[in-house]
Amino acid sequence: MHETRLANLLGAAVLNLSDRMTGAAAAAAGVSLSGTAALVVLAEFPGLGGTELGQRIGLSQPACARMLDQLEARGLVRRQAKSGRAVGVGLTRAGRSAANRALEARQEVLAGALGAVSDPDALEPALEQLLRGLHAEVRSGDLMCRLCDRPGCVAQDRICPVGQAQRELGTP
Repeated sequence: MHETRLANLLGAAVLNLSDRMTGAAAAAAGVSLSGTAALVVLAEFPGLGGTELGQRIGLSQPACARMLDQLEARGLVRRQAKSGRAVGVGLTRAGRSAANRALEARQEVLAGALGAVSDPDALEPALEQLLRGLHAEVRSGDLMCRLCDRPGCVAQDRICPVGQAQRELGTP
C-alpha cells in the first residue's frame, strides 16, 4: 500500500510540475512546446540538422521540418546549408531571446515548487538516482533534458546524472 501511495504522490507532483513548467516555458517563448524545446536545444547546440534536432526533441523528421518552417516564418530560426544535402539550423536574435524567456519561465515554476519543500537539497540525491534509472529505459539524455538549463546543471563542477548515465552506457 505504501508503494501505491508513494507512486501516486510522485505521479501527481510530476504531472503538475510538467504541466506548469511546459506551459510557462511555451507561453514565454510564444511557440508550441516542441518549438520551445527546439529553441532551447538550438541555444545550446547551434547548427544541428533537422533530423538530429527532431531526435533530440522527440519529433519525426517530417514533423520537425514542419515545426522548423513555422519557427523560420516567425523569424526565430534560420536554416543554413552545411555540406551536401545537410542543412543546419541556428537561432536568430529573436529565437535566442525566446529560448532565454522559456528557460527563465521554467526556472520560476521549478523554484516556486522547491520553495514549498523544507529541505530541497535533500531531494537532489533521490532525483539523481531517479534520473539515472529513467535513463536506463529512455536511453537518450538529449530527449530527457530537452528543456534543461544545461549549463546550470553542471555549474560548480557538478556532474549531470543523465549525462553520466549516458556515458556509462556508451551511448552517443
